[in-house]
Amino acid sequence: MNDEIERLQSALRANRPSPPAECQERALAAALAAFDDHHQTRSKGAVQAEYDNRRRGVWWLFLPVSNWWLRPAFASAITLGLAVVLFVAYLRPFTQLSSLGPGLESGLQEQDWEGEPPDTLSSLTGVFTSAESAPPLGLSAAPGGRAMRSLAADRAGGTAFRDQGRDRFTAFDPNPVKVTAEEPVSTFSIDVDTASYAFMRASLNQMVLPPQDAVRIEELINYFSYNYALPDSREAPFAAAVSVLPAPWNPTNRLLHIGIRGYMQDPGAAKQANLVFLVDTSGSMNAPNKLPLLVNSLKLLLETLAPQDRVAVVTYAGAAGIALPPTPVAEKSRIHAALDRLGAGGSTAGAEGIRQAYLLAEEHFVTGGINRVVLATDGDFNVGITDPQALTGFVSRKRNSGVYLSVLGFGMGNYNDDLMQRLAQNGNGNAVYIDSLSEARKALSEEATALLFPIAKDVKIQVEFNPTTVSEHRLIGYETRMLRREDFSNDKVDAGDIGAGHTVTAIYELTPAGSGAERTEPLRYQVAAPTGSAFKDELAFLKIRYKLPEEETSKLITRPVTSADAAASVEAAPREARFAAAVAAFGQLLRGGRYIGDYNYDDVAALAQDARGQDPYGYRAEFIGLVKLAESAAALAPLPSPDTINGP
Repeated sequence: MNDEIERLQSALRANRPSPPAECQERALAAALAAFDDHHQTRSKGAVQAEYDNRRRGVWWLFLPVSNWWLRPAFASAITLGLAVVLFVAYLRPFTQLSSLGPGLESGLQEQDWEGEPPDTLSSLTGVFTSAESAPPLGLSAAPGGRAMRSLAADRAGGTAFRDQGRDRFTAFDPNPVKVTAEEPVSTFSIDVDTASYAFMRASLNQMVLPPQDAVRIEELINYFSYNYALPDSREAPFAAAVSVLPAPWNPTNRLLHIGIRGYMQDPGAAKQANLVFLVDTSGSMNAPNKLPLLVNSLKLLLETLAPQDRVAVVTYAGAAGIALPPTPVAEKSRIHAALDRLGAGGSTAGAEGIRQAYLLAEEHFVTGGINRVVLATDGDFNVGITDPQALTGFVSRKRNSGVYLSVLGFGMGNYNDDLMQRLAQNGNGNAVYIDSLSEARKALSEEATALLFPIAKDVKIQVEFNPTTVSEHRLIGYETRMLRREDFSNDKVDAGDIGAGHTVTAIYELTPAGSGAERTEPLRYQVAAPTGSAFKDELAFLKIRYKLPEEETSKLITRPVTSADAAASVEAAPREARFAAAVAAFGQLLRGGRYIGDYNYDDVAALAQDARGQDPYGYRAEFIGLVKLAESAAALAPLPSPDTINGP
């Protein structure tokens, strides 16, 4: 009998059919979806209990032959053969998974179990419990399995799975028109982030319009460098360039264009840097535009650092850990090797990663140097502290230690821009979105000093408008950066930072007094603005308040805006002001165009082309191309079809 069993087993192993690729894909997708659910919602005990039940359900098959010697040999052989066949069929999904290579095994080993990890059969039994009811490949949104389903699709020759419509942005309404006689003062924090522009570009390059809340007009404008006048010294780190020009979309109105440019740091005077790269290695980062792009981006950043600067790498998935202790940049090969070893898998314990990164940066703090955590992630925190208020509160308190936070965002479909903006703003840092290696080169190589080395902090702008010359005013953009009037002179109120060489631009649309173009109806009982004034030649009074990086007391720059700053026509205005106006118009169109009338994409492209000027890296030419793409882009990306996901 033993010989018969061995021959039967050998025959089954030799003639086992190879499962179709489509079956492999769907089995893997169902398994990983179930595994995600078990990993995030069930304890080890629950998984083990389910395995025990499943095991008991298998062993009953062997009861008919438990005392086979009491039955005729022929009946026993038939029964035993049937049991072996059924048992092999039961385990067939396991053999299918093993044929896919070691990727799944390593993925299971990276999962974050409570206590000791279960044995392989126990963990896989939990995987297949709900396999029959799991959705088809590409339609499940279980967090931990997205990346591995994408990997399965790639192996089958299809297009990688991508989430749709789960990107998260801060909702806000455009700044309203304000009556100068009622609200003459406008106050806001400067913003040099560029994440919104890069996300907008990534969307349009896929022929899809970005969500309206993804469009922050000030970030579109400030994506570009402008040739404003440089300041004379570090003590006055920037100067204000002011111009007034007719609004291209409403010639009756005027645009007040305010531009400031930070001084360029002497390369020989750069401070020593202590950087901690905090890298998201969770399963959601397993996509070509996420972890692989992230690793190459950080390598570009290394090229801008001095040999004596130090970098460390902290990773987080289901748990957080140190992948590379603080290491001099001179040991570049060692740093590259640590980055190349990174792999994605598991859930996202982002809060624990942030805690460990700050702890490491504080342990190796460089007095008088640059101490910064650089968080690189898609923002999909789903383990530990996930409440944005708690996370931003922690980061806000930590900035008082002198360790700041910059954020690099990656990926689409599940990108948490809302959290990244909060973390960067509260960590005295910048938020950058990396959609390509070209963008990584721009943000982390060409503009690395601006990103990492601040020359002024807590920079605030306040404009007081003259009611005798300006009837209404509206700030274009900066909705998420607005401050109270009393916050301007309160040095305890945090605001934005400017890095070396940074340019910052703000644009107001003004309705001249007496023009008849007011958008608001006059009130019956309010006293009209006086017509005679000692300041009748002034449109507004500009104030800029800032602190030097090592100081806690702010300094003040003031300047009146007069008729001498006005251009008679759009064509006569400074080129940089005209290009910034074109970008502002484009941002307003993407957000619905509430205030720009019939002005359209062709008008934007024509204005930008005329004001393009010198464009050594082609960024302005690229912008004009994006304007053209927006004319025919879809309002929403379609869901990938099963054929698109699975391939031909």
